[in-house]
Amino acid sequence: MKPSNYTILLVDDDVDYLFQTRIKLEKCGYKIITAESQREAEKIIEKLRPDLAIIDLMMENEDSGFILSYKMKKKYPDVPVIIATGVAAETGITFDISDENNRKWIRADSFLEKGIKSEILYNEIAKLLPKL
Repeated sequence: MKPSNYTILLVDDDVDYLFQTRIKLEKCGYKIITAESQREAEKIIEKLRPDLAIIDLMMENEDSGFILSYKMKKKYPDVPVIIATGVAAETGITFDISDENNRKWIRADSFLEKGIKSEILYNEIAKLLPKL
């Protein structure tokens, strides 16, 4: 499928990050829907099934991204979720979803630290989206 056939839900409370990432992904041809909070994103996923979601970890609460990812996977188990966060830089805490125990409670397909180079993000999206 061409990028224009995919809809990505982008969720982040940092409006500058949201804007910059949206522009980058739209230039690649993706349709982007944005939400500035977990609550706003939950309303969107009630009405719309995105093809992929990129979710910030810390929004209204420190675990908003985990909660939203869990809800997304419960409603749409086959939708890939990328959690993009700056938590390691802020707290020193890192998460590893390659570990089976962590995958049980971190309901995400990928975990990327903010400051993500565009090429890495594009490659991760391409890896997670289904091919024709």
